[in-house]
Amino acid sequence: MNLQDMISARATRVVGLSLLVGLLTACEGGHQDLQTWMDQTRQATPTMVEKVAEPKQFEPFRYRTVGEVDPFNQGKLKVLMAAAAAAPASAGSGLAPDLKRRREALEAFPLDALQMVGNLRLGNSHVALLKVDSQLHQVRVGNHIGQNFGRVAKITESGVAIREIVQDAAGDWVERITELRLQESGK
Repeated sequence: MNLQDMISARATRVVGLSLLVGLLTACEGGHQDLQTWMDQTRQATPTMVEKVAEPKQFEPFRYRTVGEVDPFNQGKLKVLMAAAAAAPASAGSGLAPDLKRRREALEAFPLDALQMVGNLRLGNSHVALLKVDSQLHQVRVGNHIGQNFGRVAKITESGVAIREIVQDAAGDWVERITELRLQESGK
């Protein structure tokens, strides 16, 4: 690099630096009117301070066992559990689902997800055609169906009668008869 190129490069740097300093000093003068406006706005805006409510006085609860039942008494709990075990069983119907048997495919779906779309007659027995999730299933009397331990009791040309075993409000198992009707095709 020769001497003339070095002088030219320094001159370019000096000019660039002086322009930068000039721009920075020019920007500083324009903020005074903005600062004045902000000060006036702060003075004109009323300050609202909400008073914080005083905290409530905490009053601890003193549990006195005099004349009261101690809820933490293990002896009392054991007596109650023994009394419940010795009490005669409720006079339920004796009806209960078989929880140990192997589940069938249509027991994974609620009854309202199943549609009866047809039936077949094979000799003296009927076979219902049920559709679920765009799949067709054949169902015979005795097959389990639905999520309430349902079992097909009867198949006719117009529907499938299902005997479900459900719990009532008291926790006893009761039988409920439900029917899936043949879905008419909309012509």
